[in-house]
Amino acid sequence: MHWSELLSHLPQLDNHPLPGQDGQFRMAHVGRYPKQTLVPDHAQDAGVLILLYPRDEEVHTVFIQRAGRIEADKHKGQISFPGGKRERDDVNLAASAVRETEEEIGVLRESVRVVRNLTPLYIPVSNFLVHPFLGITDVLPTFVPQPEEVDDILEVPLRDVFDPARRRRIDIPIHAGLTLQDVPYYDLGGQVVWGATAMILSEFQTWLEGL
Repeated sequence: MHWSELLSHLPQLDNHPLPGQDGQFRMAHVGRYPKQTLVPDHAQDAGVLILLYPRDEEVHTVFIQRAGRIEADKHKGQISFPGGKRERDDVNLAASAVRETEEEIGVLRESVRVVRNLTPLYIPVSNFLVHPFLGITDVLPTFVPQPEEVDDILEVPLRDVFDPARRRRIDIPIHAGLTLQDVPYYDLGGQVVWGATAMILSEFQTWLEGL
C-alpha cells in the first residue's frame, strides 16, 4: 500500500466497523478456544501501538523482538508490537501505548497521531488485557532500541502482511516437554509472528481488507 492511498482512507477509519474476535481468531491457536475468555478482575491493562509510517512512499509498520534475558517476561524473545502496561501518570491507554513506544524504540510521542483503537485481547499466560491502537507518523522514524527491553527492531512493509503466502503454520516449543502444534503465524522478515501479536495483526488486516 502506498502512503497516499493510506491517507486517502483515513477519513473512513473511525466509522468502519471492527471485525473483533472473528478477525483475531483467524490467527489463533486452537488452544485459545473457546473465543469468549473471561477477563479476571485482577487483569492488568496494557496498550500497544500498530505504528504506520512511510518508507520510500510505501506504508511500513514496526515490531520489536522482546529481550530474551528477562526471566520474568512470559513473552521473552518473541516478536510483538511496541507497548506496555499502563502507568499511573498515563491519561489513558492510548497514552500508554505511545509512551512505551517512545521508551522502547525512540519514536517521539509528539510525532504520533493515534487514529483509533482496535479490539482488546486478553492474554491469560501474562494476565494482561491488551488494548491495541493504530497510530501514524508522517516522518520516517529513527529507531533507537532500549537495550534492556528490546533485542531487535523489525520493519515490515504492509504489503507483506496482506500477502497470503506469509500466513503459515508451525510447531512451537514452549518449554521442556511442551510443544504447541500447528500454530498459525505470519512469516515477516524471516521472523515467526504468532500468538497475541498475530491475532491483533489479523484483526487489523481483516479490518483494512474490508474498506
